[in-house]
Amino acid sequence: MKRFATVALTALAPVSWGSTYAVATELLPPDRPLFTGVMRALPAGLLLTALARTLPRGAWWWKSAVLGTLNIGAFFPLLFLSAYRLPGGVAAVLGAAGPLFVVGLAALLLGERASLRTVLAAVVGAFGVSMVVLTAEARLDLVGVVAGVVSSASMASGTVMTKRWGRPDGVGPLAVTGWQLTAGGLVIIPVAALVEGAPPALDGNALLGYGYMMLINTGIAYWLWFRGMGQLTATSVTLLGPLSPLSAAVIGWAVLGQALTPVQLLGMAIAFGATVAGQLAAARAAKTFSSTEKTDRNISMDLTDGAVRR
Repeated sequence: MKRFATVALTALAPVSWGSTYAVATELLPPDRPLFTGVMRALPAGLLLTALARTLPRGAWWWKSAVLGTLNIGAFFPLLFLSAYRLPGGVAAVLGAAGPLFVVGLAALLLGERASLRTVLAAVVGAFGVSMVVLTAEARLDLVGVVAGVVSSASMASGTVMTKRWGRPDGVGPLAVTGWQLTAGGLVIIPVAALVEGAPPALDGNALLGYGYMMLINTGIAYWLWFRGMGQLTATSVTLLGPLSPLSAAVIGWAVLGQALTPVQLLGMAIAFGATVAGQLAAARAAKTFSSTEKTDRNISMDLTDGAVRR
């Protein structure tokens, strides 16, 4: 039951990220994705750090910079570049491939054993997302495809390294999230200034949109994401990723009046089913791994006790 609650709370993060498109198109200044990235990350990071009342110490200064760059600073600009160079559906599918990167990196760096069911769940989830977002008019652009793949790889690397490094003793997820968002926002600032120039003038709608993006879409969402990372496996967390494009499709239908075809509805069912199946497979793999660890630890203790008795 505790695991279910943790998964459900963590899932709120990608569900929230699904609202990004609607908020950006309805409330925010057009053609300012990098400025939006700064406004999402930096104020949220400073606020969470202030609430946590804890600054990085020692190696965590550079670790926070690395994680912030992978999860935010590099991910946001590459994601936006992909979205601008590709139809939204293609960019979303490339993002949905992120769990496959995490499965491989988690096996390599964390020793998380990827079962066939987990891999299939990631593949089927990406396929379901493609049914929801791809259109017949979709066209490929090499720069956009490379940016989309690298953005997925960046977020996947950040996810795995966040799990590998954990948190400093006595420091909660609120502080670590604040450090990463602050570092990521600072990385984006020079890129935004170079590419987009001076910040735009903001009206009431823009302030409302950025306020939502900062507090809900980024601050709370990333806190839930990294909190889940501390309690679940990296694979389990990343398999929740397809909920983001599914949430975007539902919001587009409910708020923006966009139609959903039978093929899209079928794709949503497939992607959601794959997400649930992936969580069950990840839970089983984690339980098996925990049991193996416990057995190995007991054997080690028995051998040690035997040596002492001798």
